[in-house]
Parts: sequence; structure tokens; C-alpha cells
Amino acid sequence: MRDTELYQTLLGLTAPWEVTAVTVTKASADRALGEVAVAVRWRAAAPLVCPGCGQQGPRYDGRPRRWRHLNTMQWKTFITAEVPRVNCPQCGVRQVRVAWAEDASRFTELFEAFAIQVLKAVRSKVQAQWLTELSWDQVDRIMERAVARGLDRRSLQDLIYLGLDEKSFGKGHDYVSVLHDVAGRRVLEVVPERTRKAADTLWAAIPDAQRQGVAAVAIDMWEPYLEATRAAAPQAAIVHDKFHCAKELNKAVDLVRRREHRELKREGDETLVKTKYLWLKNPQNWTEHQRERFHSLKLDTLKVGRAWAIKEAFADFWDYHYAASARKFFDRWYFWATHSRLAPIVDAAKTLKRHLPGLLAYTKHRITNAVAEATNATIQLTKANARGYRNFAQYRIAILFHCGKLDLYPTGCGH
Repeated sequence: MRDTELYQTLLGLTAPWEVTAVTVTKASADRALGEVAVAVRWRAAAPLVCPGCGQQGPRYDGRPRRWRHLNTMQWKTFITAEVPRVNCPQCGVRQVRVAWAEDASRFTELFEAFAIQVLKAVRSKVQAQWLTELSWDQVDRIMERAVARGLDRRSLQDLIYLGLDEKSFGKGHDYVSVLHDVAGRRVLEVVPERTRKAADTLWAAIPDAQRQGVAAVAIDMWEPYLEATRAAAPQAAIVHDKFHCAKELNKAVDLVRRREHRELKREGDETLVKTKYLWLKNPQNWTEHQRERFHSLKLDTLKVGRAWAIKEAFADFWDYHYAASARKFFDRWYFWATHSRLAPIVDAAKTLKRHLPGLLAYTKHRITNAVAEATNATIQLTKANARGYRNFAQYRIAILFHCGKLDLYPTGCGH
């Protein structure tokens, strides 16, 4: 079998496309490995069809193009072709579609599918560059095309439970806002900042018909998020979950600890030295050393011990399945917390009281932002593997690529 026939078969090309030549360029001083160039042409006698409307038209001209393909053995392989343009009476001058690549791509569909597989497997752009022998910008373009393809194909039917959360981006108080499909365990959209405008933009990504079907939204107590959600999906219940409440109470416990630690230090007492994470960590996750250290403390004599007990007691709230019973529990807990004479605990209890409807909504809609927490871990790993992101657009693409559960592959290359 001749080289041209072999590559015609390997590429799966059919008339009017045909392989006319295969050129091998051996390694040289400026090229570590050899290259294979597969020349393809459109048979001159074949009619040209407009890719826009499907009408036949006369040839206008042809333009030379080149696409990276899967390696032949260890040799880089490229497809070259002079792609004809058709002079369509309805659409004007349009380039005909090639059989091996999508429009405007410099890679064949099979190579893009391979690069996507590598990126999903290693989650590191640096490693993906090395494995695919691409530049940083080329990897970015493949990811951007994959996400655009996935968003075009994505279905937003049957959205019932959503989650709205924030994620740090860059240094300091630099955030992005993220909208999650809780049931589908996927990220729907990402926008910069954590403002009312940002939240409005997130909701605008969901068509009106789908927004009306949302039953509940897991969300923290950030007022701009609440305002945007009430405006965009007024029928949806707002649910404040255990993650956000735990964060609020942990912050209060830590404030009590810090204040008490300063007081004890002034008296030469180092009881609370290096105990920060004892009070914030779930007791089920304590190490044996932490467990022993905790039991050695005299909790009843420490303000932070009382604060910790109040915080831990609130965990029972999430076990209730009826709003009336949960309300009775909260009222008892609230009385205890507000009479603790611990200002941070009092403030935290009052914050929870102001958002009590959102807490009670959990008894009916038992959703949390656990999906967001899991996604955050994936995002953080992706961010670290990419050695940071130069701009928000790249950050958004990476999140949707790895956490959007999108169909990323070119047509005919789905996995």
C-alpha cells in the first residue's frame, strides 16, 4: 500500500477529499524529531457546497492551511491543504468545511480530543504542554474551544436545586461568584467579583423558563446574593446550610479564643497556646494528640470552652425534619447563646436569628453547598497545577472545563 493510500485510510477521508502526498522531514539541529506532512486536496471536478446554506456555487479561490494531527509513531504529523472557498449567491464567499477539523481550528478533531483527554487526566497545563508538545497559548485555545463547544451543547432542563457561592481568585479579597447545579453536581457559570451585579449576571445565564422551575437555592448570608436571588427566582426557597452556619459560629469561637488568649498571656498563662484548630476542627477529625490535649483543658473555666459547647450544640439543628420542631430547638439554643455573655457568640446568634427562615427551609429542602465545597477543592488543585491564572477569563475556562460536566469533545470524538 502506498503512503498516500495508507494515510487516506488512517484519516478516514472520502471523496472529494484525497491524500496526494506524504512528506517526511527528518530531525535536524533545530528540530528534535522528524515531522510528517500529509498533503490533502479537494478534487477539482467536485461541486462546492456553501457551509452556511448548503447551496452549490462556483469556486472563488483556495487558501493554504495546516493542522496538527496525532503523531505518527514519535513523529509530529500535520495535514496541509489548499481549502477552496465557494462564491455563494446567498451567503457570499465562504470557506468549505474540511472533514478532519472544526472551523477556525489549527488542530484536527482527533488531536483536540487527545489534548482534552490529557488535560482532564493530569489537570496540569504544564504537564499537558509537555505531553502534547504544545505551547501555553495553544493549550489555552484548545480549552476555550472545548468549553465553548460544551456550553453550546449543554442542557439546562430540570434544574431544581442550585447553589450560589464565592471562590477566591488571586490575592487578598479578590473573589469570583459561582453558580452550581446541586443535583447535577456541576458548575453552571462563573463571573468576577461577589457583588449584586455579579449575582445578577449568574442568574441571567439561566433562561427564564428554567429559573421558574428552581425550587430552592443553597446560599450564604451575603445580602447581594440574597437580593439577586429573590429578584431572579422569587418562587425559590433560600436555604442557608450547615457549612455557612458553621463558618459563622467558628468565626465567633475563634474571636472568643483570641481575646481570652490575650488576657491569659498577660497573666503568664499559656493554656491556649497552639489550640486554635482544636476549637475549629470537627472532633471526629481530631488526631489522638489533639484529643488528649483537648481533654486536658478545663472547659468549664474557659470562655472559649463555653463558646465551643454552644457552637457544637447547634449541630443538632440539622437533624430536624419539621420546621416547628427545628424552631423550638433554635429558640432554646438562641436563649443560651444570647445569655452567654460572650459578645462574638451573641452576635453570631443574632445573625442566625435574622436569617432563620433560610435555616428552617433546610428541613424541607435538604440541600447544602457541599457540591461547592468539593468543587472548590478541585478548583484549588487546578489553580495550583496551572501555577496561577493570568486573568479571570482563563480561570473561568479552567473551572468550567474541569467542573462543568460539559461534553468537551469535537463532533464524532465523544468519550
